[in-house]
Amino acid sequence: MQTATISFDRFNSLADNDAGDRIRAAKAALGKDVVMLCHHYQRADVYAHADITGDSLKLSRLASQAEAKHIVFCGVHFMAEVADILSRPEQISILPDLAAGCSMADMASLAKVERAWRELKAVLNPDEKITPVTYINSAADLKAFCGEHGGIVCTSSNAPKILEWSFAQREKVLFFPDQHLGRWSGYKMGIPLDQMVIWNPDLEQGGLTREQIEKAKIILWHGYCSVHQMFQPRDIAKFRAQYPEGKVISHPECSFEICKESDYIGSTETILKVVKEAPANTRWLVGTELNLVERLAHEVKHEGKIVQFMASTICMCSTMQRIDPQHLAWTLENLVQGKVVNQITVPEHEAKLAKISLERMLAAS
Repeated sequence: MQTATISFDRFNSLADNDAGDRIRAAKAALGKDVVMLCHHYQRADVYAHADITGDSLKLSRLASQAEAKHIVFCGVHFMAEVADILSRPEQISILPDLAAGCSMADMASLAKVERAWRELKAVLNPDEKITPVTYINSAADLKAFCGEHGGIVCTSSNAPKILEWSFAQREKVLFFPDQHLGRWSGYKMGIPLDQMVIWNPDLEQGGLTREQIEKAKIILWHGYCSVHQMFQPRDIAKFRAQYPEGKVISHPECSFEICKESDYIGSTETILKVVKEAPANTRWLVGTELNLVERLAHEVKHEGKIVQFMASTICMCSTMQRIDPQHLAWTLENLVQGKVVNQITVPEHEAKLAKISLERMLAAS
């Protein structure tokens, strides 16, 4: 007799500790049939159950090499999509809560990007003049768009190298959805700021003149990360005034002003590496998501290192916070019963094109 899917209602009122006990029991029952991935920004009471931790691309690539049939991704929607694209055909990608999205990824939809491409045709032929580049923090259909139009995907660590590849293909780049990563990467390549313009998808022709489009080397999408947008130059100025010997390290999703004022810029993996390998008894101001910063501070405390969060207000990735112990316990207990909930499946034609853009990135970087 086939069992029915277990309703989430039975888990909603569970205490976090009780949910944690049930997660451990379900994982033990599932054994090697499941692998649990946790992004660095994930909350501590979920992160504690991870089999593999890391940034989004690293997790997806490692999951595809795992023996497990079921990939439970404790991250956000686009991450689970990448896992589905890169995993083996028999593997199943699962997101414990479908509401775990990414506000930055949502700022660039396929409809808006396709409209921008059409509007750019009034000024130039984008298929001959522009390489579309999408940050990995984007929906699968945008990765597919790049695959179809000779474009590519980038990450926060390889963006400058990917821009080099892109300019070798065509003279301009349309970079979405994060303007800050695109601007900082272009700046590091020596591209003047006035040759990097903002395309606002809510305005006709992006709010740009023909002359601005013709002059631009990089057309930056009007998108940003709500977490990294919170950090302000005054936060760095205050830290440097109090601790002149201290170091500042920030994620490239931060504003241009924050990046310029920082001593180091890097991805989540880079931030962890730099601080962990730094000399003992050093002090750091870190501009990225709070869960990562607090975890890092705890891990290096025994070396006398002090790690501080950059913002004066609490600043977490609220959408990733939706993956909680209750949703995770519900997901795993359904798997124990042979039921898959919240499977993430990218349509085959879309996945094929998206994989092209991802493979271009892996080859170029």
